[in-house]
Amino acid sequence: MGAGRRRPQLCLPPAEGEVTVRALVIDDSRVMRRIVTGILEDLGYEVQQAGHGREGLDVLDGGWVPDLVCVDWNMPVMDGLQFVSAVRSNPVWRQVTIMMVTSESEHGQIVRALAAGAHEYVIKPFTADAIRDKLALLGLLPEEVVL
Repeated sequence: MGAGRRRPQLCLPPAEGEVTVRALVIDDSRVMRRIVTGILEDLGYEVQQAGHGREGLDVLDGGWVPDLVCVDWNMPVMDGLQFVSAVRSNPVWRQVTIMMVTSESEHGQIVRALAAGAHEYVIKPFTADAIRDKLALLGLLPEEVVL
């Protein structure tokens, strides 16, 4: 699919009436989950977290479907590439944008992730601006965020 200019599917919470963009952050490092979550929350995302790919699938199975998933590659139980493949094999989740956020920096690994169905790839260490720029490329920056 590539880095298209897709509009996120937005939810309107009945109580607040504000537009919400959802993200799921999957990483076995609690610190890394907090860093990515903080960046996304600062951009206006509602975020849930998971410690590995199987926990991430459990979140999706529970009915909480995000607009964006940020997923690490190297994790126990189910790694990021297995997670991407599982999500892409389920038609209900095909609209979810997936961004790998990982230390895997070899060109071949990047190609494998994109071929499996990831839309973007961010190499650790990264900056908040790098995440924001990738989200802008994907058309997933909330309207009120200014570049």
